Amino acid sequence: MASSSSSSSSSSSSFSFPSADLKRFHVFPSFHGPDVRRKFLSHLENHFASKGITMFKDQEIERGHSIKPELVKSIRDSRVSIVLLSENYASSSWCLDELVEIFKCKADQGQIVMTIFYDVNPSDVRKQSGVFGSAFEKTCQRKADEEMKQRWSKALTDVANIEGEHSLNWANEANMIQKIAADVSNKLNVTLSRDFDDMVGLQAHLRKMNSLLCLECDDVKMIGIWGPAGIGKTTIARALYNILSSEFGLKCFMGNLRGGSYRSTMGVDDYDSKLSLQNQLLSKILNQKEMKIHHLSAIKDWLHDQRVLIILDDVDDIEQLEILAKERSWFGPGSRIVVTTKDKTILKAHGINDIYNVGYPSQKEALEMLCLSAFKQSFVPEGFEEVASKVLKLCGYLPIGLCVVGSSLRGESKHEWEIQLSRIKSNLDSKIEQVLRMGYDRLSKKDQSLFLHIANFFNGWFVNQVKSILADSNLDVTIGLKTLADKSLVHIHSNGSIVMHFLLQQLGKQIVLEQSEEPGKRQFLVEAEDIRDVLANGTGTGSVIGIFFDMSKVGEFSMNGRAFNEMRNLQFITFYVGDLSGKARLPILDDMEYLPRLRLLIWESYPRKRLPPTFQPECLIELCMKFSKLEKLWEGTQPLPKLKKMDLSNSFKLKEIPNLSEATNLEILILSSCTSLVELPSSISNLRKLKRLWMTGCENLQVIPNNINLSSLEEVSMKSCSRLRSLPNISWSIKCLDVGGTRIQEAPKSTDERWSRLECLHIDGRNLERLAHLPESVRSLDCSNSDIERIPDCIVGLPRLVTLNVKNCVNLETIPALSRSLELLYASECVSLKKVCCTFYNPVKILMFYNCLKLEEEARRKIIQQSVNMYACLPGREIPAEFTHKATGNSITIDMVPGGLSSRLKVCLLLSPTNGNPCSIHIIGRLKSRGGVLFTELNEWALTTQSRGSPSEHLFTFGGDLFHKKNICHEVDVTGSEKIVFEFSCMRNDVKIIECAVQILKEEPQRNQVGYFETGGNNTNEDGVYEAEDKNFKNSKHPGCWSWLKKA
Repeated sequence: MASSSSSSSSSSSSFSFPSADLKRFHVFPSFHGPDVRRKFLSHLENHFASKGITMFKDQEIERGHSIKPELVKSIRDSRVSIVLLSENYASSSWCLDELVEIFKCKADQGQIVMTIFYDVNPSDVRKQSGVFGSAFEKTCQRKADEEMKQRWSKALTDVANIEGEHSLNWANEANMIQKIAADVSNKLNVTLSRDFDDMVGLQAHLRKMNSLLCLECDDVKMIGIWGPAGIGKTTIARALYNILSSEFGLKCFMGNLRGGSYRSTMGVDDYDSKLSLQNQLLSKILNQKEMKIHHLSAIKDWLHDQRVLIILDDVDDIEQLEILAKERSWFGPGSRIVVTTKDKTILKAHGINDIYNVGYPSQKEALEMLCLSAFKQSFVPEGFEEVASKVLKLCGYLPIGLCVVGSSLRGESKHEWEIQLSRIKSNLDSKIEQVLRMGYDRLSKKDQSLFLHIANFFNGWFVNQVKSILADSNLDVTIGLKTLADKSLVHIHSNGSIVMHFLLQQLGKQIVLEQSEEPGKRQFLVEAEDIRDVLANGTGTGSVIGIFFDMSKVGEFSMNGRAFNEMRNLQFITFYVGDLSGKARLPILDDMEYLPRLRLLIWESYPRKRLPPTFQPECLIELCMKFSKLEKLWEGTQPLPKLKKMDLSNSFKLKEIPNLSEATNLEILILSSCTSLVELPSSISNLRKLKRLWMTGCENLQVIPNNINLSSLEEVSMKSCSRLRSLPNISWSIKCLDVGGTRIQEAPKSTDERWSRLECLHIDGRNLERLAHLPESVRSLDCSNSDIERIPDCIVGLPRLVTLNVKNCVNLETIPALSRSLELLYASECVSLKKVCCTFYNPVKILMFYNCLKLEEEARRKIIQQSVNMYACLPGREIPAEFTHKATGNSITIDMVPGGLSSRLKVCLLLSPTNGNPCSIHIIGRLKSRGGVLFTELNEWALTTQSRGSPSEHLFTFGGDLFHKKNICHEVDVTGSEKIVFEFSCMRNDVKIIECAVQILKEEPQRNQVGYFETGGNNTNEDGVYEAEDKNFKNSKHPGCWSWLKKA
């Protein structure tokens, strides 16, 4: 009997896993008794019994006009349904009803369906023709209306399209029965085993692999599964093998190629080792234990005309692929070679471009993994929520970490969990370390060094920063980062930052700890207690190149003035205060004698008035000393040829900025809230590479060089420099300018000509009335706290304006028609505002009219009816009538209607008056069953009003999707017996939700969309990794093995 594959366009395109629950029966037979019961079926039943296959027997069920509930239950309690089609099968409405139910079960549970055509032509069944068709027509006339007839007809067409055994093709019926029994036994043996029950999210992984495999294609395909150690690549590959095995006559799973018996120990050119590797593959795939080969073309000779499935697991050397699967021509049409690896360069080098990048699980999936390992259930027991969340964060969502740590804590009390948390933070479990260390050990010495730099110091930094700081080292950062990323040891975020997984970071720290028992002799110092001892006792040595110190973890101690004297090779210092409560007691520093020639100096709350006089800053690339007690950095002019960033913000006692004429590469200068600073040095005018100059909150600053027309300068902030009276000659290249809260009287003339690149502008109201022109390039404009009564024409005409802030413009009465590009409008506290005349073009993101109590009814109606992506806020005392589902309080329950709810909705909350500070509102929708059991969490919204309290009620409206689009694959099965319950909560106790309402919106027509499964929009990301997209496989030549997958 052939597999239950189908080439029919009518075959189901829905895929689902079989239920993991144990079934009562192996086989459910659907047959017409008088045709087959006494002879064929009885012999088949005996063969099944001899193989231990249990078959449902229907003799005890009384047959009537309709299928009985117990029969439906028996179908669903069977792993395989066999449809035994005979000449009179369609004469029984009972049989036809059974068949419809069998296909329901196939769609819902992925049940295997097999066919036997007994003395009947499959074409007659498919077309309902001949004697079979006549019997069908008679049954329809007696028993069925037109709708029922169509259901029966479709079921017969579908079942006829499933290839099966045809009795007319067999000379010996006994042989046919024996073959059928063997095929059923094989089907049962390859059913997805319970080994994968605890693999959370496996269905989604396999669904994404589905399109990469492209089983309908007869080409030979090689597919890669790529991801970090411990992410679940091998589990996915084994489940894949389990599903596909029945579709391939020859198959082989070569596990753990990274080590063990498959590793060549005699060098890359050892011929015997290569022969041995090929011999092992052929022995497995051909099931010949004593097989011996004598040349390296053996795989091609044996398999070039065979359709094979080969899984090569954990490949870590390109040579392994060259030996086992050098070319696609080695294998027959339709073959699939799947390779799992941590190293993407191996796949690329071998020409494998179809790559599935296994991503980290979602928070919900990760929590379920932890719970299954720790509690043997999918949810967190009451009382363990907080500690489970901490463990989740420490494991960083890495499946192996979650499973190992969860298992180690199984059966322990909550108190014991708390105790173990500190151990998990500082010590890797040996099983986790063993898995993660393999990737590190195979790196070159330079790449190992870069790995340790990132793990101990630069995790989370931007690539350009790290390249700059390590530019003169012997590390090739560009190539090294690519190597680490390709080997899944770091991830380069889309914003350019370097992200190393927490457990890999712990591995890097542990490797450094093992360098010496004496902290002062290690390469990096990262443990707070060790650093305190080294700095207090002066025990550092030349081995130390970096110190990363959270000072708040050790409290007050006296730092030795000679602490750095022996650390002559020290390059990186980061002293910071991790505890932001303000209660941390920081080190006391005696007069410091010496600081090495540092590349990086970050020292928050530096306690001295100046840096040591012997300090030579010529190697400095970044100098950041926030909240310091510095009055000045150093005397005179220092050579600063490499300095790119200087941040002295919140150094309240700083009175003088040194001469920076030698800082020829300085790009960023941040002096925000240096409240004692009166004057900036004229040398700033010579900083030809300066891009960003921030002086926000320098309330005593009075003198700025008049000419800072630097072609490089893009951002200038003078916000709240309340003593500044004149605007200097600023760069024509400026993109962002903030002069709000200053005393600048004269707005620059011809700004539309001079600042043609200006995108963001914050200007005070007193200058706004004088402003006649603005460049058309402006996208964000902040003119809050102004006395204007109308918005100037130069703002109204801005064609690219996206964000407008007129908050607290207390005399403003009307907002006129604005640019079609507007997306965010902030008009809170405009207490005189009456009219909103502009038309908002769908969809805007935010409309804020908090405390605009004079808004006319027409303006309120326009705002409330506006479609918003995020939220809108306006005064109001009752929820509008278009919100049909309303309830008092903070929750509302909606009965599900047949066909389910639209996924688009709009929410409206009526909030009580407040008298306090800005409030935060956090909203979560939860879907619950009729009995009140939590079914799933839905979307979330988080909003903050930046306004003071209000004496009036307000309406908040939110638009959005009922379900997370990124989790759309997790289909929620809601039926008419379900209810959807929305619960809303406010973070502040003094803000009450008086009423809530939901409006279910009509679905928009479906548009062509690209699948998003990892991080990006296109199917191929920047690295060329294919982000798998689900496809309809109804025309597949081999869809049977995917009948267990359900398309979301």
